[in-house]
Amino acid sequence: MFNFFKKNSLLKSLPKVKGKYLTNVNLSKHTWFGVGGPAEVMYIPHDSEDLSFFIRHCPQNTPIFIIGGGSNLLVRDGGIPGVVIKLDSPAFKKIEIGFNEITCGAGLKNIELKKILINNQITGLEFLCSIPGVIGGSVKTNAGCFGREVKDVIKSVQIINGLGEIKTIGVNDLELGYRTSCFPDDWIVLSITFTTSSDSKENIEKTLNQQKAYRQAQQPYNQRTAGSTFKNPQGLRAWELIKKSGCDNFSFGGAKVSEKHCNFLINTGNATAKDIETLGEMIISTVRQKTYITLEWEIKRVGIDK
Repeated sequence: MFNFFKKNSLLKSLPKVKGKYLTNVNLSKHTWFGVGGPAEVMYIPHDSEDLSFFIRHCPQNTPIFIIGGGSNLLVRDGGIPGVVIKLDSPAFKKIEIGFNEITCGAGLKNIELKKILINNQITGLEFLCSIPGVIGGSVKTNAGCFGREVKDVIKSVQIINGLGEIKTIGVNDLELGYRTSCFPDDWIVLSITFTTSSDSKENIEKTLNQQKAYRQAQQPYNQRTAGSTFKNPQGLRAWELIKKSGCDNFSFGGAKVSEKHCNFLINTGNATAKDIETLGEMIISTVRQKTYITLEWEIKRVGIDK
C-alpha cells in the first residue's frame, strides 16, 4: 500500500484536467487475472486533447503506465507507483466507417467490434473479436490468432507521444513482427484504422461463431486467465514444450496450469500475483532444464512486489 502523504503529494503535483483522477485504485478489478495491488493514481482522460495537456504539463520523471482491457497483463501485488492511464471515456470508444476501412478508438473492447462488423457487413477483423482486451492493446504486441495478425489488417495508428504530440503513423513504420513492434514506451494509441472488405451477415456470423466455438473447446473459458502465457519460440510451440517437460500439471499457491491448454495459467480464486509469476518462472526453469530452450513471457508483468 502506498504512503498516504506520498499519494497526496503526487496528486497535488499533477495538472488540472477535464478528465478525472482516482487514488489507490484496486487494479485487480481492472485485470483478467483478478490480482494485483493498487494504482497510486489512475487518470481517465476526457479526450485526446485532455490527454495531450496532461502529458505536456505532467511533472518530469512521474512514472506513467497505460492500461487497456487488463488482458495479457499481470500487475504485481505491490501495485503500480505513479500514474496509471486508462482510456475509458466515450471519446476513446468511437467508430468511423469509411470505404473498405474502419477506425476504432483505442478504448473500444475487442468483443464490442462483433456487433459492428455484423451490422455493417464488414469482414476481415473477426479474429480480433475473440482476443481479450481493447483495440489499443492489439498493436504494440501485434496480436493475432486463427492465422491472422494485426499487421495483416492495419492501415495506420493515431498516437500521442511523450511530448504530448498527436501523430498518425503508417503501418510500414511500425515494424510489426511476431508479438512485437517498434512502439516506443512513451507512445499511447488513440485509435487504429483497419483495412476491411465486405461480406454477408451470414458469413461473418458463421466465422465469428466458429472462432468462439474453437476457443471454448480448446482454451479455458470464463476463468481468470490472461491468455497465452509464453511466446512460441521460432518454429516451435510453447504448449508442446511445457507438456514435454512435464509442467502441464504444475501449480503454486492459488495458481495452476490450465487443464485445457497448458500455455494458460489460471487464478483458481485465491491466487496472488506472486503465485502466478512464481508458477510461470517454475515453468521457464523446468523447460530450460529439459529442452535447453528458454521460454519468453508473452504476458506483460508490471508493478512492484508487496
